[in-house]
Amino acid sequence: MIDLKTYGYTEIEAIPDELLPGRVIELQRERLTVATEHGEITAVLKGTFYHSAESRVDFPCVGDFVLLHYNENGDSLIVKVLPRRSKFSRADYSGHAVGYVKTIREQIVATNFDYVFILSSLNWDLNVSRIVRYLTQARKSSGQPVVILTKTDLVEDYNSALREVTQSIPDVPVHAICSHTGAGLNELNPYLMPGKTVVFLGMSGVGKSSLLNALMGQDLMKVQAIREDDSRGRHTTTHRQLFMLPSGAMVIDTPGMRELGLFEADEGIRASFTDVEEWFLKCRFKDCRHQTEPGCAVLAALADGSLPLERWKQYIAQQHENKYVQGKTSYPIHKRARNKRITTQSKQTKRNGGWKK
Repeated sequence: MIDLKTYGYTEIEAIPDELLPGRVIELQRERLTVATEHGEITAVLKGTFYHSAESRVDFPCVGDFVLLHYNENGDSLIVKVLPRRSKFSRADYSGHAVGYVKTIREQIVATNFDYVFILSSLNWDLNVSRIVRYLTQARKSSGQPVVILTKTDLVEDYNSALREVTQSIPDVPVHAICSHTGAGLNELNPYLMPGKTVVFLGMSGVGKSSLLNALMGQDLMKVQAIREDDSRGRHTTTHRQLFMLPSGAMVIDTPGMRELGLFEADEGIRASFTDVEEWFLKCRFKDCRHQTEPGCAVLAALADGSLPLERWKQYIAQQHENKYVQGKTSYPIHKRARNKRITTQSKQTKRNGGWKK
């Protein structure tokens, strides 16, 4: 038996008698593992779900609360995804290079979390611009971003790197830790309270699995040694999964991302670069492009160092990418292709018992 309240569930709408609420804790292909009052059960989507969903963002993701028809003798059927209070998304290029992609879609990584842990290793692969990109996307997720700098044991002095990151993002908590020695882990306790959910994000090999093992108090996830040629860890996590910690907090572990594509990032960019955009109000002309215009406050700030050039480059790069993604997101999808995708998914569900009642 599971008390779903310990998984963060709060009843936000009346539940029909024939349906059961649950939380998705694992997703592998079309089969889901869901925590319910009957324990952890397997479930698939009800066939009509494929036809009623407007897009794939309507499909359940790890962290989602769902309603389902419970089946004690086989797969239960998910009929509805309850409203999400937070979600982290990224742009999905469907494996295409930037110059060849026709349509960019939203890919939801995790939902219904309280904190976004952005992990980055303190070895030579540390990249502040990459952290800033994650922060931009995290700021629109409705979760609180927290930066975790891992592997303090791999550098002689990490204080300079810690200062660099802290100065670049002064309004975001930054913690330096070592999962193997336990150094700094106590600083994470305020985030890991009962009923709270944290999502781990970061590139492959930054130490997500090692941190999860340390918080769980056991070697739950396989960890591989770092590569000597680029100082990165090897890929270990293969799918998204929600874990209940001994503290009563939950962690959504995610596979490492080679690259984080921004998606609908207007709000996140504004929140991440308030220090940049405040200069716009000081320009002589309201439509200043900040290139060669007289009286441009941005150019003046760049000249005297009030606005760091690297900070300006980060802002421009994210704005250009966001504009490009917006143009590709609106690219029309052929109806026949959509119907073909739905038919294929429906057949897969039918073969796995998804049409049974």
